[in-house]
Amino acid sequence: MAYQVRSALAGAQAIAETSTTKKHELGQVVWAFDTTYGWGEFIYLIGVANTIVGSCVTYDVGTTWVTTLSAVGAALPRPVAFAMSANVASQYGWYQISGRAVAAKAVGTSLAAAAAVGVKTTGLVSASGTGKELAGAIVSAVASAKSDVSTVTLVISRPHHSGRVT
Repeated sequence: MAYQVRSALAGAQAIAETSTTKKHELGQVVWAFDTTYGWGEFIYLIGVANTIVGSCVTYDVGTTWVTTLSAVGAALPRPVAFAMSANVASQYGWYQISGRAVAAKAVGTSLAAAAAVGVKTTGLVSASGTGKELAGAIVSAVASAKSDVSTVTLVISRPHHSGRVT
């Protein structure tokens, strides 16, 4: 992936870059384009330990803008984004919130095209389960269960945990 920022933003930090220096206002949203994945929307946030490219994270809106690896379970009314870099604790980077996103998944897990997704392992997507489905995210193409396949392509539109208990 080589997303290029297309929004008017002077000195934009590269989408796949992590930085120890804050280069933009937290919560800044930009549009970027990639020749393979097309257009995407990204938000500038603070990282958390153990983040890898494609980690599913939740974040606090309008307060600290800190991410947390997305937890397993229901009743989590939080927005979700996908890490564009290994943006660990106290570092700054971009997270995808719309478009075709590459998400981290557990190896050995398969997902069907157009299937709903959820979080069954902290920070990783999987087939949805009761109370774990992400609203605003579906699988774009079949994800293999092979032991060397650790990502899946999703179509996302401002995904979030619903906050409903099921």
